Amino acid sequence: MNILVDMNLSPRWLETLRCAGFQAGHWASIGQHQAPDIDILAYAKLHDYVILTQDLDFGDLLAVDRGTRPSVVIIRSIGLRPETIGLQVVDALRQAQAELLNGAMAVIDPARLRVRTLPL
Repeated sequence: MNILVDMNLSPRWLETLRCAGFQAGHWASIGQHQAPDIDILAYAKLHDYVILTQDLDFGDLLAVDRGTRPSVVIIRSIGLRPETIGLQVVDALRQAQAELLNGAMAVIDPARLRVRTLPL
């Protein structure tokens, strides 16, 4: 699974994701830093990425678009460092991998993982 880490998350996520066997890129090294979320969604869809973010706007955009791609994973936690929540995120990505490969939105918080199939 290819994961695109959004600007609002540290590039340190790349090492955590790659060590877990995922291919990952950070938006800072791919696109414009101030690009609107709709551009990031379009890029992820075109290049078959799953977006990893903390930005709730992606869920709104997916709901309005009614599309089935790209998948988005939203981290809802106070601690966003990979050292803090990285293992939980990796476990959640593995648990939801089939759904994410077929188009889904997942929300990871310290208590649980929620996954909804796209379109919303």
